[in-house]
Amino acid sequence: MIEKLELKQLRTLSVLLQTGSISAAAEALGVTQQAVSAQLNRLRSLLGDDLFVRSGQGIAPTLYARSLQTQVQQILTAVQAIPLPGQQDLRTLERTLVISATDYTQHLVALPLATALRDWAPGVRLKIINIESQALTRRMQQGDIDLALTTSGYVPNGLTSIALFTEEYRLCSAHLSIPQDQALALSELAGFDFVVTSPGTADFKGSAQDWFERRGIERRVVLSVPSFYMAQRALQMSPMVAFLPARLPLLAGVYCLPLETQPPGYEVVAAYHPGAASDPLLVQVLSWLQNRF
Repeated sequence: MIEKLELKQLRTLSVLLQTGSISAAAEALGVTQQAVSAQLNRLRSLLGDDLFVRSGQGIAPTLYARSLQTQVQQILTAVQAIPLPGQQDLRTLERTLVISATDYTQHLVALPLATALRDWAPGVRLKIINIESQALTRRMQQGDIDLALTTSGYVPNGLTSIALFTEEYRLCSAHLSIPQDQALALSELAGFDFVVTSPGTADFKGSAQDWFERRGIERRVVLSVPSFYMAQRALQMSPMVAFLPARLPLLAGVYCLPLETQPPGYEVVAAYHPGAASDPLLVQVLSWLQNRF
């Protein structure tokens, strides 16, 4: 029957143990003496003990009731300590923040955030995982993932996102036989083998595919990899080309090729579940990201 105990009954028990009087307990709780007596009778039924016996002008706790005093007070103190939304002290918060991100945003966004967290939320541990695409909404709803760093076109239904910055593409290669002294026309790109980065989806389109198709240009994509690091390693090992984010640091030997017309950029966003919108840690993280980028 313990599981049927209610907080108001525990408060009544606590005040009765402190005052030793039904009338004084009623005054302290702001209720009638009849209400206190009703709660006491309910407690006696649930706990199987008289809890209090008459003594002079008041009531005296039984041995069992006295044994409960410390535990009851601990429960009430713990409940009182539960913060309301927005009232948590981030400096004393202890939890794990899980961020799903591509290797590009891991390097550019998540790692600087890890350093910043040490200043204003030292008890928070940061877990960075590879980008989740198939079940992102469900995993966020379940609390498995707190934040996703991705592009605006890959935010699934059911999530909220804020824009961080707009990224530009650059055509890159590591094969010195490709001329670098003049800008390439888009039509010339059809003669190259491409590697595309498709984190989480593993397709051969790449994020600029629609732009090429609208111009009637068919690229020859021969390799799809899940990370920009692997794309650069592929460039180092073969005469392929790839479109890489402009802010991405280039590996040794990888260089940019001039183009007459650049493909459009894309928006990097931070996505989260709307149910977490009032989470003070997430609010602070989003504020930091927007101010940083």
